[in-house]
Amino acid sequence: MPIVIKSQRELELMQQGGRIVATVLGAIRDKLRPGQTTAEIDQIAEQTVSSLGARASFKGLYGFPASICISVNDEIVHGIPSADRVLEEGDIVSLDFGAFYEGFHADSAVTLPVGKVSEEARRLLLCTEKGLARGIAQARAGRRLGDISWAIQAYGEAKGYGIVRQYVGHGVGRNLHEEPQVPNFGPPGRGVALRPGMTLAIEPMYNVGTEKTQVLADKWTVVTEDRKLSAHFEHTVAITEGEPLVLTKLP
Repeated sequence: MPIVIKSQRELELMQQGGRIVATVLGAIRDKLRPGQTTAEIDQIAEQTVSSLGARASFKGLYGFPASICISVNDEIVHGIPSADRVLEEGDIVSLDFGAFYEGFHADSAVTLPVGKVSEEARRLLLCTEKGLARGIAQARAGRRLGDISWAIQAYGEAKGYGIVRQYVGHGVGRNLHEEPQVPNFGPPGRGVALRPGMTLAIEPMYNVGTEKTQVLADKWTVVTEDRKLSAHFEHTVAITEGEPLVLTKLP
């Protein structure tokens, strides 16, 4: 599939959708607490996105049964919300959410502490979010896709983390998953040249231990092979003539 370049009008629609995604994640963050089930979080996501005139991108996609992916502690991505999964003080929870609005998708993720967390967890969240910022800083016209990948890898490895390789970022637009793939590893100066109008979901996943992963029996939830903590942060970003434009943040 070719890479789809978006018009200014299309970027404006994606930015509106991106603000909806940010609003949903903000609503969850404000209500997040120990004792909450991940099914209750899914309900917040479903109700909030609907109230804003959009729909959840993930629900039904490839058969996924919920509105949001919720991955706890050693779970990396694609965790299924459940009434049986109760959040506890000290957990970290990754929330990955997409919204479909006016014909376009936007996609974002954040990993949040539940109550007071360990120093190891706090540092992991801080570094993964900074890794995302390093990747976004390379999302400029004239640079290469590999510059984003290398910025994420180099920062994470310098901090001692395993960089997940099996799951990567992606183009996003009329389809949730478009070309090109955006790995969180690889050499700089390689890959597709970045051009204005490209829209990328950049999403580093850092693990406290090994980068190796396993898929659980539910055939969705991805965990770290050594069962150590993992964090995931993501923004949808547009390449412009100047600074990168983060579409999934509140103004």
